[in-house]
Amino acid sequence: MDKVPMTVRGEQLLREELDKLIKRRPEISNAIAEARELGDLKENAEYHAAREEQGICEAQIRDIEYKLSVAQVIDVTKMPNNGKVIFGATVSLIDVNTDEDVTYRIVGDDEANIKANLISVNSPIARGLIGKEQGDEVSITTPGGIKEFEIDSVDYV
Repeated sequence: MDKVPMTVRGEQLLREELDKLIKRRPEISNAIAEARELGDLKENAEYHAAREEQGICEAQIRDIEYKLSVAQVIDVTKMPNNGKVIFGATVSLIDVNTDEDVTYRIVGDDEANIKANLISVNSPIARGLIGKEQGDEVSITTPGGIKEFEIDSVDYV
């Protein structure tokens, strides 16, 4: 079984979500019990809705437990910063063509959120940056075409 990289924050968010779901279990069980008391289960919409909610909740719990079981939690704050782009690093880039500054943090697939500048380690930009160093110029093939960046800074925060 291959380990999947995850940041400390990503693990923390998954554990919080798992706790919420586990706390919902008794509420859903109570809703099922109340719906059963209403009578005929064949035509009982509340019962069927509660059972469906239970199924979704249990599937989410299994999914999160699996993700946590295969996670390799990487804490970059405990690593010496040698200026190299690695998983978990925050990278400031300058677009060579437009002089536009952009900062990305390289995170696991589940943590990725482009609106928050969190990019997946499996994204084209992250794959193009991993292993490069501060000051390097890189050409990255993205779905929107080839982008050229200069790595302005690499932080392990």
